[in-house]
Amino acid sequence: MKTVSAYFSHQPLFNQALTHRSYCNEHPGRQSNERLEFLGDSVLSIIISHRLYKLLPGQPEGELTARRSALVQTSTLATKAKQLDLDRLLLLSRGEEDSGGRSNSSLLANTFEAVLGALYMDQGLAVCEEYLTDIFLDAELAQQEFVRDPKSNLQEQAQARGLGTPSYSTVATQGPDHAKQFTVAVAVKGQQVGIGTGNSKQRAEAAAAESALVKLEKSGKIKP
Repeated sequence: MKTVSAYFSHQPLFNQALTHRSYCNEHPGRQSNERLEFLGDSVLSIIISHRLYKLLPGQPEGELTARRSALVQTSTLATKAKQLDLDRLLLLSRGEEDSGGRSNSSLLANTFEAVLGALYMDQGLAVCEEYLTDIFLDAELAQQEFVRDPKSNLQEQAQARGLGTPSYSTVATQGPDHAKQFTVAVAVKGQQVGIGTGNSKQRAEAAAAESALVKLEKSGKIKP
Protein backbone atom coordinates (compact mmCIF):
# COMPACT_ATOMS: atom_id res chain seq x y z
CA MET A 1 0.00 0.00 0.00
CA LYS A 2 1.19 3.53 -0.79
CA THR A 3 1.93 5.96 2.00
CA VAL A 4 -0.99 8.28 2.74
CA SER A 5 0.79 11.36 1.39
CA ALA A 6 1.42 9.61 -1.94
CA TYR A 7 -2.30 9.78 -2.74
CA PHE A 8 -2.19 13.59 -2.66
CA SER A 9 -1.16 16.02 -5.35
CA HIS A 10 -1.88 19.05 -3.16
CA GLN A 11 0.27 18.58 -0.07
CA PRO A 12 -1.04 21.65 1.82
CA LEU A 13 -4.42 19.92 2.05
CA PHE A 14 -2.76 16.85 3.54
CA ASN A 15 -0.91 19.03 6.02
CA GLN A 16 -4.14 20.74 7.05
CA ALA A 17 -5.77 17.34 7.61
CA LEU A 18 -3.06 16.60 10.17
CA THR A 19 -3.45 19.91 12.02
CA HIS A 20 -5.32 19.63 15.32
CA ARG A 21 -7.04 22.80 16.52
CA SER A 22 -4.71 22.96 19.53
CA TYR A 23 -1.75 23.41 17.17
CA CYS A 24 -3.44 26.44 15.60
CA ASN A 25 -3.53 28.16 18.97
CA GLU A 26 0.27 28.13 19.03
CA HIS A 27 0.67 28.84 15.29
CA PRO A 28 -1.66 31.67 14.25
CA GLY A 29 -2.70 31.56 10.62
CA ARG A 30 -2.88 27.76 10.41
CA GLN A 31 -6.20 26.10 9.61
CA SER A 32 -7.35 23.13 11.69
CA ASN A 33 -8.64 19.87 10.27
CA GLU A 34 -12.15 20.19 11.73
CA ARG A 35 -13.97 21.13 8.50
CA LEU A 36 -12.15 18.37 6.62
CA GLU A 37 -13.16 15.93 9.35
CA PHE A 38 -16.81 16.89 8.82
CA LEU A 39 -16.47 16.17 5.11
CA GLY A 40 -14.52 12.94 5.58
CA ASP A 41 -17.18 11.50 7.87
CA SER A 42 -19.71 11.62 5.02
CA VAL A 43 -17.28 10.31 2.42
CA LEU A 44 -16.40 7.37 4.65
CA SER A 45 -20.05 6.50 5.22
CA ILE A 46 -21.06 6.51 1.55
CA ILE A 47 -18.05 4.49 0.36
CA ILE A 48 -18.29 1.84 3.09
CA SER A 49 -22.06 1.62 2.56
CA HIS A 50 -21.64 1.20 -1.20
CA ARG A 51 -19.01 -1.50 -0.81
CA LEU A 52 -21.06 -3.45 1.73
CA TYR A 53 -24.08 -3.22 -0.56
CA LYS A 54 -22.11 -4.73 -3.44
CA LEU A 55 -20.17 -7.31 -1.41
CA LEU A 56 -23.12 -8.69 0.55
CA PRO A 57 -26.13 -8.82 -1.82
CA GLY A 58 -27.98 -11.30 0.40
CA GLN A 59 -27.71 -9.38 3.67
CA PRO A 60 -30.67 -7.38 5.05
CA GLU A 61 -30.47 -3.68 5.85
CA GLY A 62 -30.04 -4.27 9.58
CA GLU A 63 -26.99 -6.47 9.06
CA LEU A 64 -25.41 -3.96 6.67
CA THR A 65 -26.01 -1.16 9.16
CA ALA A 66 -24.41 -3.14 12.00
CA ARG A 67 -21.36 -3.95 9.89
CA ARG A 68 -20.94 -0.35 8.80
CA SER A 69 -21.23 0.85 12.41
CA ALA A 70 -18.51 -1.60 13.48
CA LEU A 71 -16.23 -0.51 10.64
CA VAL A 72 -16.52 3.25 11.22
CA GLN A 73 -16.60 3.29 15.01
CA THR A 74 -14.00 5.31 16.89
CA SER A 75 -11.86 2.37 18.00
CA THR A 76 -11.63 0.93 14.48
CA LEU A 77 -10.69 4.24 12.88
CA ALA A 78 -8.15 4.96 15.63
CA THR A 79 -6.50 1.60 14.93
CA LYS A 80 -6.39 2.35 11.20
CA ALA A 81 -4.92 5.79 11.91
CA LYS A 82 -2.08 4.21 13.88
CA GLN A 83 -1.44 1.68 11.11
CA LEU A 84 -1.10 4.62 8.71
CA ASP A 85 1.27 6.45 11.10
CA LEU A 86 -1.17 9.36 11.40
CA ASP A 87 -0.52 9.43 15.15
CA ARG A 88 3.13 10.16 14.43
CA LEU A 89 2.39 12.78 11.75
CA LEU A 90 -0.29 14.65 13.69
CA LEU A 91 0.43 18.29 14.55
CA LEU A 92 -0.49 19.00 18.19
CA SER A 93 0.09 21.72 20.73
CA ARG A 94 2.58 21.05 23.49
CA GLY A 95 -0.24 20.70 25.99
CA GLU A 96 -2.18 18.23 23.86
CA GLU A 97 1.03 16.30 23.26
CA ASP A 98 1.81 16.12 26.96
CA SER A 99 -1.72 14.96 27.79
CA GLY A 100 -1.42 11.94 25.49
CA GLY A 101 -3.10 13.31 22.37
CA ARG A 102 -1.26 10.91 20.06
CA SER A 103 -2.94 7.96 21.76
CA ASN A 104 -6.39 9.55 22.11
CA SER A 105 -8.76 7.30 20.15
CA SER A 106 -11.31 10.01 19.43
CA LEU A 107 -8.64 12.42 18.22
CA LEU A 108 -7.07 9.75 15.98
CA ALA A 109 -10.44 8.76 14.51
CA ASN A 110 -11.15 12.41 13.74
CA THR A 111 -7.77 12.71 12.03
CA PHE A 112 -8.48 9.63 9.90
CA GLU A 113 -11.70 11.28 8.70
CA ALA A 114 -9.97 14.61 8.11
CA VAL A 115 -7.38 12.97 5.86
CA LEU A 116 -10.18 11.31 3.90
CA GLY A 117 -11.99 14.64 3.57
CA ALA A 118 -8.80 16.27 2.30
CA LEU A 119 -8.26 13.47 -0.20
CA TYR A 120 -11.80 13.94 -1.49
CA MET A 121 -11.13 17.65 -2.03
CA ASP A 122 -7.82 16.86 -3.74
CA GLN A 123 -8.60 13.80 -5.85
CA GLY A 124 -12.34 13.10 -5.78
CA LEU A 125 -14.50 10.15 -4.78
CA ALA A 126 -12.90 7.48 -7.01
CA VAL A 127 -9.46 7.90 -5.43
CA CYS A 128 -11.03 7.94 -1.97
CA GLU A 129 -12.61 4.58 -2.76
CA GLU A 130 -9.25 3.23 -3.94
CA TYR A 131 -7.64 4.51 -0.74
CA LEU A 132 -10.29 2.96 1.52
CA THR A 133 -10.17 -0.31 -0.40
CA ASP A 134 -6.47 -0.51 0.42
CA ILE A 135 -7.23 0.14 4.10
CA PHE A 136 -10.44 -1.89 4.51
CA LEU A 137 -9.95 -5.08 2.49
CA ASP A 138 -13.00 -6.84 1.05
CA ALA A 139 -12.33 -9.80 3.34
CA GLU A 140 -12.61 -7.51 6.36
CA LEU A 141 -15.96 -6.14 5.20
CA ALA A 142 -17.37 -9.54 4.27
CA GLN A 143 -16.07 -11.72 7.10
CA GLN A 144 -18.71 -13.97 8.64
CA GLU A 145 -17.88 -12.96 12.20
CA PHE A 146 -17.39 -9.33 12.97
CA VAL A 147 -17.17 -7.15 16.05
CA ARG A 148 -20.53 -5.56 16.71
CA ASP A 149 -20.69 -1.85 17.38
CA PRO A 150 -20.21 -1.00 21.06
CA LYS A 151 -23.80 0.18 21.68
CA SER A 152 -25.31 -3.02 20.31
CA ASN A 153 -22.76 -5.11 22.19
CA LEU A 154 -23.44 -3.32 25.49
CA GLN A 155 -27.20 -3.60 25.08
CA GLU A 156 -27.06 -7.31 24.25
CA GLN A 157 -24.71 -8.07 27.12
CA ALA A 158 -26.68 -6.00 29.64
CA GLN A 159 -30.04 -7.47 28.68
CA ALA A 160 -28.69 -11.02 28.65
CA ARG A 161 -27.65 -10.56 32.29
CA GLY A 162 -30.91 -9.00 33.40
CA LEU A 163 -29.48 -5.51 33.76
CA GLY A 164 -32.02 -3.87 31.45
CA THR A 165 -31.41 -1.47 28.58
CA PRO A 166 -28.53 1.05 28.90
CA SER A 167 -29.55 4.70 28.83
CA TYR A 168 -27.51 7.56 27.35
CA SER A 169 -27.47 11.24 28.28
CA THR A 170 -25.52 14.19 26.91
CA VAL A 171 -23.60 15.82 29.76
CA ALA A 172 -21.65 18.47 27.82
CA THR A 173 -21.43 20.14 24.42
CA GLN A 174 -18.46 22.27 23.35
CA GLY A 175 -17.18 24.01 20.24
CA PRO A 176 -18.69 25.94 17.30
CA ASP A 177 -21.66 24.61 15.35
CA HIS A 178 -19.54 23.12 12.56
CA ALA A 179 -17.18 21.33 14.97
CA LYS A 180 -19.07 20.47 18.13
CA GLN A 181 -17.73 17.94 20.60
CA PHE A 182 -20.27 15.99 22.63
CA THR A 183 -19.73 14.25 25.95
CA VAL A 184 -22.19 11.45 26.71
CA ALA A 185 -22.63 9.25 29.78
CA VAL A 186 -24.21 5.78 29.74
CA ALA A 187 -25.97 4.22 32.71
CA VAL A 188 -27.05 0.66 33.50
CA LYS A 189 -29.76 0.22 36.15
CA GLY A 190 -29.40 3.90 36.99
CA GLN A 191 -25.65 3.75 37.64
CA GLN A 192 -23.19 5.53 35.34
CA VAL A 193 -20.85 2.95 33.86
CA GLY A 194 -19.13 4.83 31.03
CA ILE A 195 -18.46 8.22 29.50
CA GLY A 196 -17.21 9.20 26.05
CA THR A 197 -16.68 12.11 23.67
CA GLY A 198 -17.09 12.50 19.92
CA ASN A 199 -17.89 14.91 17.12
CA SER A 200 -21.50 13.68 17.07
CA LYS A 201 -23.85 12.28 19.68
CA GLN A 202 -23.65 8.89 17.96
CA ARG A 203 -19.84 8.84 18.19
CA ALA A 204 -19.93 9.99 21.80
CA GLU A 205 -22.48 7.31 22.68
CA ALA A 206 -20.32 4.64 21.02
CA ALA A 207 -17.27 5.86 22.95
CA ALA A 208 -19.27 5.77 26.19
CA ALA A 209 -20.40 2.22 25.42
CA GLU A 210 -16.78 1.17 24.78
CA SER A 211 -15.80 2.66 28.14
CA ALA A 212 -18.68 0.85 29.84
CA LEU A 213 -17.76 -2.50 28.32
CA VAL A 214 -14.20 -2.19 29.61
CA LYS A 215 -15.37 -1.19 33.09
CA LEU A 216 -18.02 -3.88 33.31
CA GLU A 217 -15.67 -6.54 32.00
CA LYS A 218 -13.21 -5.73 34.78
CA SER A 219 -15.99 -5.90 37.36
CA GLY A 220 -16.97 -9.35 36.10
CA LYS A 221 -20.56 -8.35 35.37
CA ILE A 222 -20.38 -8.03 31.62
CA LYS A 223 -17.88 -9.40 29.14
CA PRO A 224 -17.80 -7.77 25.66
